[in-house]
Amino acid sequence: MPIKRTGIVLSPNKQRVVLRPFQPPGDDRVLRVIGRVCTLSEAQVDQQLAGVLKEFHGRHQRPKAYFERRFQHLKHHLLTDTPLSENRRLLLGAYFTQEYALESAALFNPSIVWHPDQSNLPAGSRRFAMSLRAVGEGHISSIVFRSGTISRNLKIDIDEPVRFVTTPRFVPDSCYENDLFRRKLIELGLGNTYTYEVLASLSEEFTLEELETRLQASLREHRSIHSELAPLVDRVVMLAKSNYEIQYTPDHELSERVIFPFSPTESNGIEDARFVHFQDEDGESRYYATYSAYDGQLVLPQLLETKDFLRFKMHTLNGPAVANKGMALFPRKINGHYAMLGRQDGEHLFLMYSDMLYFWHTSELIIKPAKPWEYVQMGNCGSPIETEVGWLVLTHGVGPMRKYCIGAMLLDLDDPSKVIARLSEPLITPNEVEREGYVPNVVYTCGSIIHQDHLIIPYAMSDYATTFATIEVKDLLASMT
Repeated sequence: MPIKRTGIVLSPNKQRVVLRPFQPPGDDRVLRVIGRVCTLSEAQVDQQLAGVLKEFHGRHQRPKAYFERRFQHLKHHLLTDTPLSENRRLLLGAYFTQEYALESAALFNPSIVWHPDQSNLPAGSRRFAMSLRAVGEGHISSIVFRSGTISRNLKIDIDEPVRFVTTPRFVPDSCYENDLFRRKLIELGLGNTYTYEVLASLSEEFTLEELETRLQASLREHRSIHSELAPLVDRVVMLAKSNYEIQYTPDHELSERVIFPFSPTESNGIEDARFVHFQDEDGESRYYATYSAYDGQLVLPQLLETKDFLRFKMHTLNGPAVANKGMALFPRKINGHYAMLGRQDGEHLFLMYSDMLYFWHTSELIIKPAKPWEYVQMGNCGSPIETEVGWLVLTHGVGPMRKYCIGAMLLDLDDPSKVIARLSEPLITPNEVEREGYVPNVVYTCGSIIHQDHLIIPYAMSDYATTFATIEVKDLLASMT
């Protein structure tokens, strides 16, 4: 099959670091660190802070602002309200800050969509936005971004990433819809007289702070059953924190932005985002990405939403069909319904429909492994791509020695449960260069695009680095049976 490898390699860059909170275990240790810093004279404080700023100069934007925010998070430990000098506040913040190398271990599992800004490009060229799974210390995964262009001659140019990586602004006053939140509570088995009473006292839209304030007030009102209600309150707050919003500003370059685990369900990583440019029936469009949230024990599919890659909303997905990894949303509704591919049993491909984007109740098995290179399991490699002859879906198959290969199939446009054709041999199988890495013998992608009648496939090499391949769509379709 005439697949063309480009030779482009995106490798993890250990120099791309971001400022993250550092918290020694236990309040006693925190208090002792604060106490030690508070014994320093102002001259010593000035000297120590100057040394920190000099040593880390050029590695971060606005480090003083970050140190001040860290101080505000820990100032409740102070034993007195006596005002501290600015430099002492900043030095205390620095003691509770660390650098984190987002990409120190791996940069893989890419997903690619067309960039929202297509201005100032030569004829026939298009700009893309690509997400990647970055892995750093502790094997914690986050989402990072790259941008680039593809010319009319299929030349792929990757924009040089900026030196800085900046954490986003959390939007604490992001509003929750009362009706939607109630439905999520019901789906999770948290709907009862107590939670309904709390929601009834809130507006049609409410903030996290308003919810937490009302829950605590309600706990005080029900002192006699406080011990029974406290675990329920914790789960309601966890649900709210798993539906959150983060924001960047236009002066942050795309490669400067990162989506780092924030909610309790993501505490051990955000994995394998599958981006899709979704076209609404009313003509509006936005980007969605299904991803796997990992808390160290459970993997939960979740949904990211953005219009501009500046403001990101994270949503929990609910319903009995929400299970396992690798869910991928179709780029538009089909016969008036949202549609999604999934792998609910970890082995086969399923098709799901829903009238509500965040709730999925039914699934239908549509594909089973058929060839030796996919006998262990199958899955999708990103959202389906619409062509004139059907939905083009890249798949992955796992065969002997747990080798991952990339395949493809074609689904009917009006009824995606019908498989029109599929490859009998892999489209991409790991070669001698690609098979060496963190997880050997794996090629994998989370999304591709079509440009100039060619399929552009960014893909990971053994869970370590990322490369690209291209193939003419008509050649790919002709290879299917």
